[in-house]
Amino acid sequence: MTSGMSAKGSALGANGPESGVLQNRAPAPRTPRTAADGTRRSRGYKAGATSQETGIAETQETSAGGITAESSHPALATSVRTIILGIDYDGRIVQHDRNAPQILAREPEELLGAQLSDLTAGAAHGSAAQGSAAQGNSHAVRVADGVAAVSGLLEAIRSDREGSAMLTIDTRDGYRTEAVVTVHPMRAGATNLAALALLRIPAPRAERFIDPALMRKLMLDDTFTRIGDTLDIDHLARELIDALVPHFCNAGDLLLLESLIGDDELPSHGPDGSLPLRRIALLHDRKDPAWEAAFPTGEILRYPAHTPYFQCMDTGAPVLEATISDVAASKIAKAWRRRPVAKLLSGASMLMLPLIARGTMLGFFACTRQEGFRRFDAYDIEIGMDFAARAAVFIDNARRFSREHATALTLQRSMLPTGLSYPSSVEVKHRYLPGSKLIEVGGDWYESIALPGGRVALVVGDVAGHGVRAAVTMGRLRTAIHTLAMLELAPAESLQQLDELMHTLGEREPHFATCAYAVYDAVSGECEIAVAGHLPPLLVHPDGSNELLDVPPAPPLGIGDGEVESRQFKIEDGSLFVLYTDGLVENKGQDISDGLARLRGIFGPGSPTRPLEDLCKATLDGVYSDHQRDDIAVLIARLRRLPEDCYASWTFAPKLTSVRAARSVLAEPLKRWELEDLIPTTELLVSELVTNAVRYSRGDVTLRLVNERALVCEVLDNSAALPRLRQASGDDENGRGLQVVRQLSHRWGARRTATGKVVWCAQQLPGAGLMDDIPPLH
Repeated sequence: MTSGMSAKGSALGANGPESGVLQNRAPAPRTPRTAADGTRRSRGYKAGATSQETGIAETQETSAGGITAESSHPALATSVRTIILGIDYDGRIVQHDRNAPQILAREPEELLGAQLSDLTAGAAHGSAAQGSAAQGNSHAVRVADGVAAVSGLLEAIRSDREGSAMLTIDTRDGYRTEAVVTVHPMRAGATNLAALALLRIPAPRAERFIDPALMRKLMLDDTFTRIGDTLDIDHLARELIDALVPHFCNAGDLLLLESLIGDDELPSHGPDGSLPLRRIALLHDRKDPAWEAAFPTGEILRYPAHTPYFQCMDTGAPVLEATISDVAASKIAKAWRRRPVAKLLSGASMLMLPLIARGTMLGFFACTRQEGFRRFDAYDIEIGMDFAARAAVFIDNARRFSREHATALTLQRSMLPTGLSYPSSVEVKHRYLPGSKLIEVGGDWYESIALPGGRVALVVGDVAGHGVRAAVTMGRLRTAIHTLAMLELAPAESLQQLDELMHTLGEREPHFATCAYAVYDAVSGECEIAVAGHLPPLLVHPDGSNELLDVPPAPPLGIGDGEVESRQFKIEDGSLFVLYTDGLVENKGQDISDGLARLRGIFGPGSPTRPLEDLCKATLDGVYSDHQRDDIAVLIARLRRLPEDCYASWTFAPKLTSVRAARSVLAEPLKRWELEDLIPTTELLVSELVTNAVRYSRGDVTLRLVNERALVCEVLDNSAALPRLRQASGDDENGRGLQVVRQLSHRWGARRTATGKVVWCAQQLPGAGLMDDIPPLH
């Protein structure tokens, strides 16, 4: 210190490592990100922070005295120099350390007695009238901001508290920079010292990138410790590029193979400079929009041959261009057809760092140091390749995680229904909510499958566990459900078959599942339901009352040998039928009875008339906040019978004369439905079906016509024997009836009932498309 500073030497020592330091190389905080409006935002500066806590100037700084100063550009250094000044209550410099004259643009005799505001850029170099009017105005504003910032610091000192602000100052090497100024009030006895002012100034260009130990620490130690287990490739790219700029270079970008990002495919051969690349991150340490214009993020490109970029991709080795001449920069810009590139690269030093993981070239870092900064050399290559080697491993891990995660989600979503089918009188809505971020792939599923004759199968199931195995098992069960629906097995029998399937699968991969299976007949209004280890369905009556249906319980599929039983219910028109998985009503924080009570409360009075979309949303309200929830499937159906005008039914005695009577009653309903063209074919089909029923059954025969997206003819009898399609020989007198039915109808089938069986056939309506909502031929 000069001029009586020894009187307060003890005070300086009280400030620890900041006292008497000429140049304190401290890690810089992370480079501020670019906001949507193009401005740069950085972390707030902590008043009273030591030089080890902050190394760069903030974009916007509020002093303790309430004065805000905005910097003209983000800080450019990875290390700082600290100057200590002693000031009085008026802001006059009464003491300074011996290094202050070497850094500030002032002679030693000029510093003592000068005002702190005199150190601001341009304050001691004439009036704002110099130069053009625009430059003068800018100069005047800068000086005024500096004076205001100093006033805030002095106000903090007079209030006996610390304060900080940003000042733009001129350095001796002619470099105008931002300095973080912190004032600490002092007690000095006989001197007029009021406070110590610590000025943290970025190192000049010539001193940047010269400390290999600092670069190694910031790039190799701090960066990868901070990244940790990050597996999001976009976030990882930003973290990696933040480590390069400003600690290693002025500008840097990260480019990865487009096949890797777009298609998640690695090249099948070695390095190739002609492969397309995608720039996924770009950062530079100065406000120059030319960088974003010349090197846009997200761009997919092929670099021209004979450029450093091409050479790096083609060889898989680092490429160093110590200094790019004007001619070389122009050649690169011309080959790339980007004229601004020549200006940006002229005089710069460039280093390409390949990213190689498991022997495969993933892309590269392009690092640039502008003219006036230390050139890249062999030692920088060593540091850079250490960084790139570690970064490549992180990128490859993130890529593999993203691929496996996307594969699992795609697998599950491809197995969930993309379209539900149901009769025109029935309305069905659904919701599927994956588990939290920890549980995104599960085994819940739902189905709504239209069946012939105005019937619909409603199914909800849940495979135990999570992950790909649960999703695969879910897909197998869904396929089996569709097959059983085509066979028209009863719900209990269908679940019995699924149980056998789960036992077979469990021999290789132990698994179990729960399922609720219901078949609703929109003609009769009856619903047959069976459950296996699943929660009971909720039935909401038209008046708003609701009940959990009493269905005989059965063990989960794949566990035990319990028999599955079903129960039939008469459903009132307009009732709501709700199927759900346990994730909706059960979690770690509440009892399942509370969840069921909450569900019943949602479907209270007025719910039968509400839109099903609103009810689906209401069922999921409040579950999003549970970050460890199970996945959830919900299926809500509004059940109504078909209008009486859409079907007709007759009962005939079990004698051959009933065949003629059955043909005679067809014309009236078909004419009413404007299906006269189908009368001849329908008469022939009904003749065959009724003849078989009369011949092989002993009770009455019922004929039912249903006009529901197809003309379905159903014949019901009390015989449990299902007809079998066979090829009759030339001498056989029987066995051709079903062959005629198969040839004349679009589809046909048979199913057992509690008292016998139903044989049906469907004809396509004139002008209608394919009947995709009816199971195909057996």
